[in-house]
Amino acid sequence: MPKTIMDGLVLAVIAVHLAIAIVEMLLWNTRFAASMHRELGLSEDEANKVAPIVANAGLYNAFLAVGLIWGYSTNTVEIIRLFVICVIVAGIFGFLTLRSWKPLAIQSVPGAIALLFVWNA
Repeated sequence: MPKTIMDGLVLAVIAVHLAIAIVEMLLWNTRFAASMHRELGLSEDEANKVAPIVANAGLYNAFLAVGLIWGYSTNTVEIIRLFVICVIVAGIFGFLTLRSWKPLAIQSVPGAIALLFVWNA
């Protein structure tokens, strides 16, 4: 049962980071992301100006997802641990730099819960 929970949590963290990567890299300048722009206090012009920076951040989120996929697909707990810890740190850094609780809620908390199960795997 704990392995099944761990698998579900790791897959959820992968899904979140793939979704973040897709939005930041491919959908940032679409109507889909307009609510995110408003949440960040960005005008449409400002959102367009920061698009290359956001796309770069999206690539890093893709790297996190790919690292977790690698660890999961090879059933290598050490790789999964490494990338889950990176996810937690990314959420903390997002909290500190964006001054928003959302990175903690979206990245760090699920990552920390997953890490508890991964560490006991």
